[in-house]
Amino acid sequence: MGQKSIPFKMNRVSFELQEDHDFTWLQSLGTVFSVFDQQDSGNISFGVEINGKKRFVKYAGCRPMDFSGNPGDAISRLRSAMPLYNTLAHPNLIELIDHFETRNGYAAIFEWFTGECLHSHWLFAGEAKHSHPESPFYKYKQLSVEQRLHSLDKIFEFHQHVESKGYVAVDFYDGSILYDFTTDETKICDIDFYRAAPSVNDMGENFWGAARSKAPEEFTRGASIDARTNVFTMGAIAFGLLGGEMDHSFAKWEANRSLYEVALRAVSQDRDQRYRCVREFFIAWNAAKNKTLDL
Repeated sequence: MGQKSIPFKMNRVSFELQEDHDFTWLQSLGTVFSVFDQQDSGNISFGVEINGKKRFVKYAGCRPMDFSGNPGDAISRLRSAMPLYNTLAHPNLIELIDHFETRNGYAAIFEWFTGECLHSHWLFAGEAKHSHPESPFYKYKQLSVEQRLHSLDKIFEFHQHVESKGYVAVDFYDGSILYDFTTDETKICDIDFYRAAPSVNDMGENFWGAARSKAPEEFTRGASIDARTNVFTMGAIAFGLLGGEMDHSFAKWEANRSLYEVALRAVSQDRDQRYRCVREFFIAWNAAKNKTLDL
């Protein structure tokens, strides 16, 4: 028996959910011009124009087609994430403007950023992500090494800031990165699962995150999730954006060998071999970046 779907139409968008839902609160905000409905997190997001200004609205409480969990849990997760956006506010993070209860859920309103998500799985799944000329990830990989290094700096700067505030990144991967190909601007868009440090893996191998970016301890129940974990994540992101993703060979690496050595140390399976913190990693990264000649 096929999955039941209820069609919705609002302003310029159409989408489907597993059951009916009241979106009058959303329509009262302004004109809905885009929808992001293929998430498995339980959230659905919208682009809304409010008094001539574009906003990104993230919402929990309904049942998106790809969601198999409990909407109540999605509501709790979104609500409890809100303080993070204030505590970790930074120029490289999308800005939270407002958040509130609705009759059947919870909504968060963010500043709109005209960037493209580097893991746009709803448009470019599987191989298309890496090879389709319209795929944001493919387009990003065609940028010069200098442009990508500048973009990575924004990611590392933000996570050094996260660390300085006493937090660890959880569930950070290329789907959390937005890139504006017109202005060459990079923003981070989803920190809902970041935690106060130190933390512990309380979920085992299903701990939040994409397998390609997760450290070994993020697959092990009871393991510490801390600054060294985040160092691994930064190294994994560097390999994703400058190298062969989970293939850590130098043959796939596009920047200089000094940077490769820094990234390789960051993704050591042995935690003790990694840099102690993102700040230490970033210092080494910047020193390596300034070595224009490979020895």
